[in-house]
Amino acid sequence: MRRLRFTIATVFLLISLQVLSQPLPGFRTYTYKQIDTLALKLYVKNPESFSNKRNYPVIVFFFGGGWNSGKVSQFELHANYFASRGMIAVLADYRVKSRHQTTPFDAVADAKSAIRYLRQHAAVLQIDTSKITASGGSAGGHLAAATATVPGLNDSKDDLTISCKPNALVLFNPVFDNGPSGYGSDRFGDRYLEISPMHNIKKGTPPTIAFLGTKDDLIPVETAQRYKQKMEEAGCRCDLFLYEDQKHGFFNYRDSSKEGSHYFGETVFQADLFLAALGYLTGKPTIQEFIQQRQ
Repeated sequence: MRRLRFTIATVFLLISLQVLSQPLPGFRTYTYKQIDTLALKLYVKNPESFSNKRNYPVIVFFFGGGWNSGKVSQFELHANYFASRGMIAVLADYRVKSRHQTTPFDAVADAKSAIRYLRQHAAVLQIDTSKITASGGSAGGHLAAATATVPGLNDSKDDLTISCKPNALVLFNPVFDNGPSGYGSDRFGDRYLEISPMHNIKKGTPPTIAFLGTKDDLIPVETAQRYKQKMEEAGCRCDLFLYEDQKHGFFNYRDSSKEGSHYFGETVFQADLFLAALGYLTGKPTIQEFIQQRQ
């Protein structure tokens, strides 16, 4: 009898742990990278009108947190919206210092592995590999930009014949510059050229849209403007939207704040138009209806 009670208790515990490990309802989970006992996951949501007879554009989000912390669910609402607009939406986990004692260099390697996984499994996931968008906020925006610009920092186990370069970038107050005057410069030292998107812009860098508040205490407006200038000098598209008096993280949705939903809606609206201009989306943005349904 004791053994039976133990078995039942164990089963309930395992079920509970399984539920806790699936915090994103409506998303399917894939392991894109295994590092010893650590399984790094992608959380994938298909469009509402998904058909197995076609391939879809995909947008993958990297959460922020200074490469130190952060939650994969940060961009859950963004993912739900773009899935409602006809994209496959992906939330990517990656290694951070607080949980894995790793560095930003490791985080970039993970982000590149995630893009490669999507390309490698495009047939199964029904991804249009000509329409892969990388997105993220703050350090996550840095990772998205780094996958498109930084030539090295590849995982030694990756198949380097598979490109980690996305076809477009949607960046929310990203860390553009890892140089001596950039954010987190003390963590990079002389290695900043290996990891800094600002210092690796070249012809063929994917079209980019970026959002920044004018009172961001981490990313100066001048840095974003210089990034845009360097992109355009290289012949690349870079749309920059500045929001007066807004601070770092202004784009996140906040239920308790009208401004929170306003700037979430405004930035997603512009991102929608940008992706539509590239041919990734069709029809008009529906973000206002999306927000109203949530409220």
